Amino acid sequence: MKAALEALESGALDEIAGIDDLKILEESRVKYLGRNGQVTGILRGLATVSAEERPAMGQAANRVKQAIADALDAKKDTLEAAAFEKQTTAEAVDLSLPGRRPRPGHAHLIPQVADEIVDIFRELGFQVATGPDIETEYYNFDALNTPADHPARDSHDTFFVKPGVVLRTHTSPVQMRVMEKVQPPVAVVVPGRVYRVDYDASHSPMFYQFEGLLVDEGVSFADLKGTLMHFLERYFGPGHKVRFRPHFFPFTEPSAEVDISCTMCKGAGCRVCKHSGWLEVLGCGMVHPEVFKHANYDYEKYSGFAFGMGVDRLAMLRHAISSIGHLYENDLRFLEQF
Repeated sequence: MKAALEALESGALDEIAGIDDLKILEESRVKYLGRNGQVTGILRGLATVSAEERPAMGQAANRVKQAIADALDAKKDTLEAAAFEKQTTAEAVDLSLPGRRPRPGHAHLIPQVADEIVDIFRELGFQVATGPDIETEYYNFDALNTPADHPARDSHDTFFVKPGVVLRTHTSPVQMRVMEKVQPPVAVVVPGRVYRVDYDASHSPMFYQFEGLLVDEGVSFADLKGTLMHFLERYFGPGHKVRFRPHFFPFTEPSAEVDISCTMCKGAGCRVCKHSGWLEVLGCGMVHPEVFKHANYDYEKYSGFAFGMGVDRLAMLRHAISSIGHLYENDLRFLEQF
């Protein structure tokens, strides 16, 4: 048995020394040290050895087993180190190569348009005001002279968070919040997201609105017209006709809707303007005295005007965008054009 152990040790060590693959090394480990391995078989055969020789043979077998195990571990460490070195060499970064420049990003079309509108009104002395997207019915409706039975307060038009709390349907609540804190003169514009239960090619459940408010002594409808005509010429460029049509809004009186000659056909009539030659762009009017009462303004001393427009709609009109959905689908092929 001693000669067999010596021959087994010599053959195993020679075999292990010549292995250059971790998978083959594992097969060798099973061959010699596995449950049915050669060394295990010899250890089981000690039962047939005489009692006098058994201790010496047991020590010799354990020494051979340990020698093979040590050789296997050493070889595994060597092969793993070589594999790691090969991998890191293959994945090494050549720092002398020129780098790749990141693609420059840009603002989305909606904030681009909103910022442009803000800049135009800043030149006229307006300041920017903001407010919460989640509003109470008081600020969204009551303080703006919207009666309890008005259709806009129904669930088919307004998103209700809970009784008395809504997702704001316009940015006008911010005007009331400003008037509660600031005495005239007041000149603010309010860009922001608003929410309505509406969805088609020209409407979205969430969209961006831009409102303005000016309150002071002696403010007239002529001031409103001049301000808006200046804005429309700056935004759309010269040469567009503008008309004011009588309309109704609960929080302004008198009220009007404003149209410009079609940006596509220049007023001749086309599919975009439904062959009317005109495009509606915003609503406006003189602030209703009831609104001033909620703000504790003296409506006999002060007057003011307010206006509101959809930022999305202005972007669509200028760039001939057929569906509001394109603005929110995050398709880079569309967005990269702007």
